[in-house]
Amino acid sequence: MNEVIKQNENLTTADLAAAADGRAGEPAGASGAKMVREDRATPLFADTEAQDLRTRWDQIQASFVDEPRQAVEKADELVATAIKRLAEVFAQERSKLEQQWDRGADVSTEDLRVTLQRYRSFFSRLLSV
Repeated sequence: MNEVIKQNENLTTADLAAAADGRAGEPAGASGAKMVREDRATPLFADTEAQDLRTRWDQIQASFVDEPRQAVEKADELVATAIKRLAEVFAQERSKLEQQWDRGADVSTEDLRVTLQRYRSFFSRLLSV
């Protein structure tokens, strides 16, 4: 596992989102998800997306008794969907900054601080127990 991480040290979320969709090197598509105030309790998904994921999870969990194997397969698909979506959200944030940089526009330190806080919040969640 560490070898994979070391081999992909320059991997961006845009790369991850594109690779998950079979489009390595292409920018991630636009979506309606919005990340707002970033503290540890901030949702990673827009309310409607989060509710859809919860509903799908509840259906998968309820199906376990009758079809355990199928439930696990669907759970895997749902987790993969959620991970891909997160990568797209972060890739969009990065893309916005890169567009400003490409136009020669200065990105405010405040905008960069907020973006870094989003990454920090998400990274902390990944590593939490």
